[in-house]
Amino acid sequence: MKTLDKIPTGKLERTGSILKAGAKVGVNYLKYYGNKIIKDEEQARKILNEDNATDIYDSLKELKGSALKVAQMLSMEKNILPQAYVDRFSLSQFSVPPLSSALVNKTFRKYFGKNPENIFDYFTPESVNAASIGQVHRAVKDGKKLAVKIQYPGVRESISSDLKLVKPIAMKMFNIKKEGSEDYFQEVENKLFEETDYNLELRRSQDISVRCGHIPNLKFPAYYPELSCEKIITMDWMEGKHFSEFTKLVNTQEDLNKIGQTLWDFYMYQIHVLRQVHADPHPGNFLISAEKDLMVIDFGCIKEIPDAFYIPYFELSKKEITNDPILFSEKLYELEILRKDDSPREIEFFTQLFYELLELFTRPFNTEIFDFSNESFFQEIADLGQRYVKMSDMKGMNANRGSKHFIYMNRTFFGLYSMMHDLRAKDLKINQYQKYIEQ
Repeated sequence: MKTLDKIPTGKLERTGSILKAGAKVGVNYLKYYGNKIIKDEEQARKILNEDNATDIYDSLKELKGSALKVAQMLSMEKNILPQAYVDRFSLSQFSVPPLSSALVNKTFRKYFGKNPENIFDYFTPESVNAASIGQVHRAVKDGKKLAVKIQYPGVRESISSDLKLVKPIAMKMFNIKKEGSEDYFQEVENKLFEETDYNLELRRSQDISVRCGHIPNLKFPAYYPELSCEKIITMDWMEGKHFSEFTKLVNTQEDLNKIGQTLWDFYMYQIHVLRQVHADPHPGNFLISAEKDLMVIDFGCIKEIPDAFYIPYFELSKKEITNDPILFSEKLYELEILRKDDSPREIEFFTQLFYELLELFTRPFNTEIFDFSNESFFQEIADLGQRYVKMSDMKGMNANRGSKHFIYMNRTFFGLYSMMHDLRAKDLKINQYQKYIEQ
């Protein structure tokens, strides 16, 4: 894979890259109309989606940063995007063009006054993993194998301008109205700023590693503050297979169940005990060891969960609440799903919509044991998502629904369920995390 000697950081440069992608998309539509003459509609649409996904991704991967992060987030939305977009955007999790060694050296000299080879006993000039915000290099110091994560230049400085470019696309894709949407976009912007603060990530990584370190079959790297700074994090090198690589292998059901239970316990412990959660559960952030331990290697995105949201959010997982129309309605207002200015039609529509969504998504919480290998459960999720995406009833309605805290909580559960689906783990004990609460 070619390396990048320069990343566009100026607003004009980055806007230009997006506009070039837009021009290519326009050409793809012309080809699509031609293909409809000689091919059937399904074939023509498939070619269009593949061409558009490729051209948009190729533009975003050169920009890196928050523009590419949005692609990464969208790659988890399997029930909303065509498969061509999911497949292409998922590459942003761990496979994008890396920085050249010259840019890597420049970053080290800026923060440590030395090239990496003068700090470590051994340092690979080529990255071993490049993603949306940073890339990872192997290193050795004092006999310890290390992973060194380096942030791309200009990522933090371009967040606000990138979001302004992406905002109109997101609003159209998810039927978001401009009025009242500022809280949502501000939440995303704040989280992206946090993800580019490696000093904050270092502190959170150390804190969660300690507080979750007693959960069985869960491993974390040690971190090295003296070899880290606001743009570089140094940690232990963890040997293992990428989660997505592991799930493509032939594995025993016992191993799949072990990893699935560990992943579930980790997330439930964070949410219910720590009241903060690793809100970026995509395969690129996890490795599987030879002993089938789950290794967490990235804590860039952490969502803190305030009580004012946590309490009503999880009350909606209780059947005695969802089956009581008055209590159910109260919680919907409390979580800003229903609004005081809603019309009777909107109240009826969104009450029914969220009843169906909650009944389905909270199903694991209403049983002691759950089978995530049950394909019909995930098919129901896919069918429901597609049904509401295509519904004409929503036209003209205000789709700005729910507290801003839903953005990253929903992202967490979509990602977690997607990974559980890939594992196809059976017989998971839903509340096993309670065993690990330290007295």
